[in-house]
Amino acid sequence: MPRPKAFDPDRVVDAAMTAFWNKGYAATSAQDLVDTTGLGRGSLYNAFSGKHQLFLECLRRYESEWATTQVEVLRGDGPVRDRVRAVLMTVVDEETGAAPANRGCLAVNAAIELGGSDAEATALVRHTFNRMQDAFQEALERARRDGEIDADRKPAALAAYLLNAMYGLRVLGRTADRDTLTDIVETTMRML
Repeated sequence: MPRPKAFDPDRVVDAAMTAFWNKGYAATSAQDLVDTTGLGRGSLYNAFSGKHQLFLECLRRYESEWATTQVEVLRGDGPVRDRVRAVLMTVVDEETGAAPANRGCLAVNAAIELGGSDAEATALVRHTFNRMQDAFQEALERARRDGEIDADRKPAALAAYLLNAMYGLRVLGRTADRDTLTDIVETTMRML
């Protein structure tokens, strides 16, 4: 009979995600992961097959939690401009709030650090970006049908624009202040 796991895998992934988020993939050492998760190297390797697989699991968790919340906002009720503004302002709040400063977005950080050089990480980040773009497009298509935006507007192009604005806020959030980021949100909203 196999021995039950003596740790909570969700807690371990959450702790590892914090380490990767704070330091990046390459700079996070095996010892950092041991220190933040409380597991020994052997246990981490046995449970996750190594640092890379654990990082991929962290990207999956981030997408599952963060993107799901934002997709729900975009699929919600109320005017599309309010829903889009809420998503963008969530980014502003996260980048300028009480959370660890200048962490950015785990998916954006992974895209910058590993995009194009790590096929698995790139695919997971692309999935997150595509999911958000699809949610923007779905909301905009509904808004166009309901007459909230002009019929000649192209939801696919606007969705790509909003995705760019959202992740641009993440990058700028590392150095810009709240007023600057809020001005960007308001300028973006005028494009709808």
